[in-house]
Amino acid sequence: MKITRWIGLMACFLGFSIQALSQASQTDYLQEIKQELVKEWPKNRIINLVFHGHSVPAGYFKTPIVNTLGAYPYQVLKSLKEQYPFAAINIINTSIGGENAEKGATRFEQDVLSHRPDVIFIDYVLNDRGIGLERAKNAWVKMIQMAQSKGIKVILLSASPDQKVDILDTNSILDQHGQQVQELAKTHQVGFVDTYTLFRNQVKASTPISDLMSQVNHPNEKGHALISTELMKFFNR
Repeated sequence: MKITRWIGLMACFLGFSIQALSQASQTDYLQEIKQELVKEWPKNRIINLVFHGHSVPAGYFKTPIVNTLGAYPYQVLKSLKEQYPFAAINIINTSIGGENAEKGATRFEQDVLSHRPDVIFIDYVLNDRGIGLERAKNAWVKMIQMAQSKGIKVILLSASPDQKVDILDTNSILDQHGQQVQELAKTHQVGFVDTYTLFRNQVKASTPISDLMSQVNHPNEKGHALISTELMKFFNR
């Protein structure tokens, strides 16, 4: 009888542990923010969305052209305003071309948290190849923990494509970094968007990767739309 009870308790514990280690639900994670977005003046407030990362969220298309309004942060804003016409929303872009997560983490408090964001989107995988998995992981964990200590919601993104890397190779370094970020999303129970898989699925469906890119490592407006559409799933009512 004692053994049976012990097995039952262990099963419950394991079930709880598996459930706990899951990334945040797209449906529920931003529920409180969605409730704020539907409020009308004078009950509404400013919602600050901060996009932190490298050249892709910064809006670089064919360098040196910066297509701010065509990049996914502002595509998200456009979709949000269509869905939430009463909302006062700030898109704050703290992304810097060429930067990796380590550098992003060093300025996270001063450049990101200072804006008192409601949600922070982090997109560094494409440039993290140069610092390796361990250093990248430490930097991502630092940013996640700093945000969560302030009660801020966080959504992590895997890489957009680099045409020098075979996107169908599921063992590539971009995949390894993306899988690491997804594990961090599960561990810290934050949001995750698998950008790389979005593009891979398009290629599997016979869309040439070049049709989604403005240069070798920057998406075009159509490519950015894949990302913004997926991000909007966190905001859809």
